[in-house]
Amino acid sequence: MKKRNLITCALPYANGPVHIGHLAGVYVPADIYVRYLRMRGRETLFVCGSDEHGVPITIAARKEGCTPQDIVDKYHALIKQSFADFGISFDIYSRTTSATHHRYAAQFFRKLYEEGKFIEKETEQYYDPEAKVFLADRYIVGTCPKCGNPDAYGDQCEKCGSTLSPEELINPHSKVSGAEPVKKKTRHWYLPLDQYEPWLREWILDGHKEWKTNVYGQCKSWLDGGLQPRAVSRDLDWGVPVPVEGAEGKVLYVWFDAPIGYISNTIELLPDSWETWWKSEDTRMIHFIGKDNIVFHCIVFPSMLKAYGDGFILPENVPANEFLNLEGDKISTSKNWAVWLHEYLQDFPGKQDTLRYVLTANAPETKDNDFTWKDFQTRHNSELVAIFGNFVNRAVVLTHKYFGGAVPAAGTLQDVDLEALAQIPLLKQEIEDNLETFKFREALKAAMNLARVGNKYISDTEPWAVAKTDLARTATILNTSLQLCASLSIAFAPFLPFSVEKLDRILNVAPLPWDDLGKAELLPVGHQLGKAELLFSKIEDAEIDKQVKRLAAIKAARLAS
Repeated sequence: MKKRNLITCALPYANGPVHIGHLAGVYVPADIYVRYLRMRGRETLFVCGSDEHGVPITIAARKEGCTPQDIVDKYHALIKQSFADFGISFDIYSRTTSATHHRYAAQFFRKLYEEGKFIEKETEQYYDPEAKVFLADRYIVGTCPKCGNPDAYGDQCEKCGSTLSPEELINPHSKVSGAEPVKKKTRHWYLPLDQYEPWLREWILDGHKEWKTNVYGQCKSWLDGGLQPRAVSRDLDWGVPVPVEGAEGKVLYVWFDAPIGYISNTIELLPDSWETWWKSEDTRMIHFIGKDNIVFHCIVFPSMLKAYGDGFILPENVPANEFLNLEGDKISTSKNWAVWLHEYLQDFPGKQDTLRYVLTANAPETKDNDFTWKDFQTRHNSELVAIFGNFVNRAVVLTHKYFGGAVPAAGTLQDVDLEALAQIPLLKQEIEDNLETFKFREALKAAMNLARVGNKYISDTEPWAVAKTDLARTATILNTSLQLCASLSIAFAPFLPFSVEKLDRILNVAPLPWDDLGKAELLPVGHQLGKAELLFSKIEDAEIDKQVKRLAAIKAARLAS
């Protein structure tokens, strides 16, 4: 096993807030994994930051009548705070507008340039004559020739799903100014991905067959289709300036610039030891991303690191997820069809873990999944409240009632006690096996099954009834129940950090290490419990109706426009 774990998350784009699709696909599974690694005592670094360059930033700035820096400052602060409030435990969350990033990204480009790793060529690209900017295909809009959708993009129609080119659009116009785009010559530098294709085939197709099928399959599709040189610069006045003579008005293309942010953010955090994490064979790098970023993290960024040389390690795994839909429709930032994290935190104070739980239980690990507010409420009330919370509350309240809140001594264990305790090591192994292979949904299910074991055990043994005739047997039942509660504190720690912190307070214990899960006596006889309090409170229909009505109003307004 390698000594260190470098965990990165796709850099969220700083032109809007974070929504539940981002969380389910990338940030929640990454945080679960990092928390688990730390509990196992494995040296881990968790790196992320805002992606702050590119055309969408300039478009947002133009729309709001401010500068691109104003836009990224606004959303970087919002995203960073939202992640912190939600409990995403980054070691650093920085940004690609930082001086460190600009300096290192420029140096990265310059080394490849000086070593002749780029090719330079002149092409014709679409240009907005009014806004005086070159346009990516995504910023050319027109009518789809296949289905008649008037809002098709220059690369795809989201209504019928057809892949398009700007030439195919009927009445194409710039999304920036509305003007009809024209072709204009420009010179740029390209990374010749085709030259890395044989190496990529061997590294991915032969060397990483253990990758998730969606990741491996998409990589194979790209490689089988033949890789082409990809531009690493573009004509824009917002970004990292291309650091060579004659490149005025050109910046690093955001796809080239952004992944370097993983490195520059590490340098910012650890200026004297960052190479330990990026250039040591003792380090294992894992990228958590959504499926739309597979090509960049599995093909493009590894090719960049290979071209750079100098000992850079390559990702060992890239556990990309599929997409999360919302109430049956694709999440859309532009259409405001989303559940925004910062708004959720305001509407459901203290319920960070409910969203973490639901997004993990319904994670789009192998296929697109759907988030509904009714499912959110049902999972919270019928699982977190009625199973996990109910078991803990009964065990603690009864211990206070019959034994003054002190852990009672267990007498002779009966079969029912031994059977319940025997489930702990089995479920621990199941959680570990699934977390180690990035199956977070199954790992959470195993943790909840441990809560089910506890809830069933205390219901079957009925200590409140037994106490009327046999207090010694009651003590054994409650001791067993409390040991299960302590095990739950460990099992759920990677998934529900806020609830486990509360549970630890109820049990009056410091955070317990992972290896203690399954030990016979986590809470010694005589240990004084903390005050009994509800671990979870019910979510009422009115809270959910408010969210459903908000989405209905958004949909109605969209259909009316």
